[in-house]
Amino acid sequence: MTLGVASCSYVDVFLHFGAAFKEFAPELTILPEDEIEDPEAVRFIVTFKPDDGVFDRFPNVEAVFSLGAGVDAILSCASLPEGMPVFRVNDPAQATQMAGFAAFHVLWHHRGMTQYLENQANALWDRPRTSRSPGIVRVGVMGFGHMGRAIAAALVHLGYDVACWSRSMPDNPEPGVDHFDFDGQDEFLKGCQILINVLPLTDQTNGILNADLFAKLPEGACLVQLGRGQHLVDQDLLSALESGHIGGASLDVFSTEPLPAEHVFWSHPKIVVTPHTACAPEIRTVVQTVRDGLAQIAAGERPLERLGRGY
Repeated sequence: MTLGVASCSYVDVFLHFGAAFKEFAPELTILPEDEIEDPEAVRFIVTFKPDDGVFDRFPNVEAVFSLGAGVDAILSCASLPEGMPVFRVNDPAQATQMAGFAAFHVLWHHRGMTQYLENQANALWDRPRTSRSPGIVRVGVMGFGHMGRAIAAALVHLGYDVACWSRSMPDNPEPGVDHFDFDGQDEFLKGCQILINVLPLTDQTNGILNADLFAKLPEGACLVQLGRGQHLVDQDLLSALESGHIGGASLDVFSTEPLPAEHVFWSHPKIVVTPHTACAPEIRTVVQTVRDGLAQIAAGERPLERLGRGY
């Protein structure tokens, strides 16, 4: 059965994934929007950041497939019909990438690597007299979905004292992790020497990384921001870094991307900037997600990866 799949974000999305669909799902036809002659014939959309009016232009769409793990841009689309099934990519390899990236930055801040780079620039041989073992460093993970669990498990294996905060207590807690629910946020934050954010973007989490939250962290705590750019209030972080209450930050996502060249984050001595590169789904997995989802729909089943607005 041949199905029309429209990519409604960017032309480069089609160029990137078009060949993969031809190779791994030749029974599907994927077209960029400007090549679709009959919008009413489109039943499925593949996208990541749809424009606000896309679902008005394609009135017979039955489901949407995200090209990544995140679906917040799809769920916030103004024309998205109520109850529309939205499928996300659930790629174990992507979670492994994220866990490794997070662990790297935890080690970076735990071991004070920024200072060593400064010392190298000045040819300064300055070994610390003592070193904190991972077991006495508490790392907090905000968000306990697919990514949060992988990060927590990896850090436990590295010997860190790990805590996770989520809206509710998980039915299946991660061994070796202290779990906190929504009401336990203050208790969670007060012990976190390194805080990792992998929350989804919702009305409740927008701007959550702000002055009030930073004030609840221990003096000198570090931030690893891997969620969405809109989680962070930029000026609040800069103020906390200036005062010394926050000792350093690794930022992979930003409210404006690409990060403008004139933004202070680029040159701040306590900030590590990476270009939204913590993880990416395997192309084959993206295509398989679409194929599996279409098979579920054909069988009259509800999508396994329909994502709500919680965390």
